[in-house]
Amino acid sequence: AGLEGTGHEIAECDLSAVDAIPGWMREFAQRCGPLDGLVHSAGLLTVKPLRMQSANDWEIAMRVNVSAGAALAKGFRKKGVIAGAGSIVYLTSVMGLTGQPGQVLYSATKGALVAMVRSMALELARENIRVNCVAPAVVMAGMSEHLQQSVSPEQFAQITAMHPLGLGKAEDVAHAVAFLLGGAARWITGTTLVVDG
Repeated sequence: AGLEGTGHEIAECDLSAVDAIPGWMREFAQRCGPLDGLVHSAGLLTVKPLRMQSANDWEIAMRVNVSAGAALAKGFRKKGVIAGAGSIVYLTSVMGLTGQPGQVLYSATKGALVAMVRSMALELARENIRVNCVAPAVVMAGMSEHLQQSVSPEQFAQITAMHPLGLGKAEDVAHAVAFLLGGAARWITGTTLVVDG
């Protein structure tokens, strides 16, 4: 509703149902037309010490944060889904590059995306599909608001102090994503653009 113009579509997909994602994308493209770009911005943030993590925690986070991302790319590259040349952008995190106590699981999934994108970019280059990551730090929206509620005020003050330019806004990340999707980034693939203040 907040987008300008007309012709916008909303379609729901359960990203935990990984095997169904490519078919869902084909149906979406048949209904709405082929796609020029794809952004995987869903993710599960688990702030929990390693000693308290279960195998189920790992399975769920890997499925949504990593396996669903691979399934989206698999669906995107199919004939009739992609308009021709295309661009895929994954939202990873600086936690996938630096790490932090209590975020072993989240860091692992976001680091897996970074590694996946490097190989995927090489594999899909012959299909004229670019693949990149944007790695934000703490952005005051969604998961970060949950993070603020799950740590003490002192801990959140420490997190804020780690950002010399202050905490980010959703628009800061959106501009980086739009750049990587667009033609100005036509010669960029397999990279991670850090947007961390």
